[in-house]
Amino acid sequence: MAYSSRELLARIIKCEAGGEGDNGMKAVASVIMNRVNEAYGEYLRIGQGDLRKIIFQTGQFDCVASELGGLPNPQTIYASPPDQIHYDIADWALAGNRLYTTGESLWYFNPYLPGCPAEFPFNGNGSFQVSVANHCFYNPTASYFLT
Repeated sequence: MAYSSRELLARIIKCEAGGEGDNGMKAVASVIMNRVNEAYGEYLRIGQGDLRKIIFQTGQFDCVASELGGLPNPQTIYASPPDQIHYDIADWALAGNRLYTTGESLWYFNPYLPGCPAEFPFNGNGSFQVSVANHCFYNPTASYFLT
């Protein structure tokens, strides 16, 4: 059975930021929905406003990969059902809400180090916006719009 958009979003929120508190989870949900609603570049071309296409775009979210580094990935959107808080945040994001501090961020990652690099992805498409919980968030640069 295919998951609904709400279920998929709740699952990826839990998997990507489940231990990061409400703001951490809302920040991740904001990036995902920013990608869904992006009017230019790669995410418009690939996603075409479809949450499922954004979530399953190859190489974007570790939580949808069955393998990481050639080893089975034990932490996937399939491995652990969401709790009510994840559904609540998914509903919040699907209703059009965004965490204002993340701006127009299209990327995030956990550097597992103090501080955030000025650019991510490292091709120059994103510039640092804010750090929320353990993740760094990046707004698109002019080069993104050429993708």
